[in-house]
Amino acid sequence: METVIEPATPADADDLLRLRGDAEEWLARRNIDQWRPGWLSPDDVRAQIDAGEWHVARCGGAVRGGFRLLWSDEPVWRSRNAFAAYVHALVTDRRCAGAGLGGRLLGWVADHAREVGAPLLRLDCVAHNRRLREYYAGLGFREVGRREFGVGWVHVLLEKSTDRRC
Repeated sequence: METVIEPATPADADDLLRLRGDAEEWLARRNIDQWRPGWLSPDDVRAQIDAGEWHVARCGGAVRGGFRLLWSDEPVWRSRNAFAAYVHALVTDRRCAGAGLGGRLLGWVADHAREVGAPLLRLDCVAHNRRLREYYAGLGFREVGRREFGVGWVHVLLEKSTDRRC
């Protein structure tokens, strides 16, 4: 079945929050301290959708994934901030695990970024989630820095070129 990636609508907020909640529970069961329940509030998601930041992946009409797409991210990247595609809160339906949906979503972002002239696709993740870092490395991302958010909460800054020749 074809996956369609498109801007999220206000009607998608509950689906995005459900996917996020499922991911939070999955991480907690594995003792991975990454997304804690309640960090992403319904009001935040609705405001971010209204700002045009969220995109969803639909398969058969159902929301099976989502992500926030920003074109600047000074709070995380600070002096390295530049015009690029910044992905946050990438989440897929746990029932789609292993089907490559996350990679397809990031591929879509890279294509879209290239179309608007953004040379890089960037994201960050907690440094202690080695499995997630390996996943991103397998998709061509490279570590370009780290950012500490309080004691013991370190994020790895990752990027890859949107140039298809790279």
